[in-house]
Amino acid sequence: MDNLTHSLVGALIGQAGLKRRTGLAMPALIIGANIPDIDASCVMLGDMQHLALRRGLTHGPIAMLVLPLVLAGGLWWFDRWQARRGKRPAGRLPVRFGWLWALSLIACLSHPAFDWLNSYGVRLLEPFGHRWFHGDVIFIIDLWLWLGMGGTVWWSLRRERRGGEWRRPARIGMAAVLAYIGLNAGITWANERHAKLSAPYPLVAIANEVPVAFWRREMIIGNGDGLWQVDGQPVGAIRLAQCNLAAARRRDRAVDAFLFWSRAPLILREGDSLLLGDARFASGMARGRFTVPLPAGTCGEQAGG
Repeated sequence: MDNLTHSLVGALIGQAGLKRRTGLAMPALIIGANIPDIDASCVMLGDMQHLALRRGLTHGPIAMLVLPLVLAGGLWWFDRWQARRGKRPAGRLPVRFGWLWALSLIACLSHPAFDWLNSYGVRLLEPFGHRWFHGDVIFIIDLWLWLGMGGTVWWSLRRERRGGEWRRPARIGMAAVLAYIGLNAGITWANERHAKLSAPYPLVAIANEVPVAFWRREMIIGNGDGLWQVDGQPVGAIRLAQCNLAAARRRDRAVDAFLFWSRAPLILREGDSLLLGDARFASGMARGRFTVPLPAGTCGEQAGG
């Protein structure tokens, strides 16, 4: 998910009452909900290498042990540093390292959990396993989550400033978020089940989320051979088996990285060239961002024609 969503998740958890457990609880929750995305720096590698590196090691089990400890230790040190300089805010609650660690852990765990919800994928077992997990439940940027969580955080903070009961609005918001996720999971399940039980009875059915219209899914069906249908429209120029992708992976690191990440690979024709793409991003503005040129000769005579 986007970082605003992750931040709102941390804020909502804090406003539900956990922020009163220790000083610096809200920084622990909001930073912790975002810190696994430190792997975003890998985009500087260019090409397609970031696809193979993102949502991996910093989202896996070792990171879920190390990152909360680092964050809690940093916040604990910051509190002591402020105290030594006489800059510690008088109204801050006592900082308890155990609670800082627990809140950092909860926040860090929320990050891969929410990343799993979309079709982009996350490697939850890295480095022990390289499998990508996809929830196909919530679009990567969800306007309704922004409005729902942002509204309840604002409601909770407003009540707190006025001296009222401020935990209840956040708890209502958390329940609403869980219900919304459950509703979307049901929509995805129903669409994928219907697709697999209907002609042409595909082996693979992906109910791809779309922006804003949370009730709709872009249905991707196929047999994993590179010839897909996206909402009934065929995509994919030729079958994957007609191309020597193993050799292309050895020759081009970008192709290797793309195929490591890709869930529904296909080959697209652009003029006289062939591009490797993914059916999840084969249409619309995302298409150009998720394609990589295939080396000449990868698909034999098909490249010319």
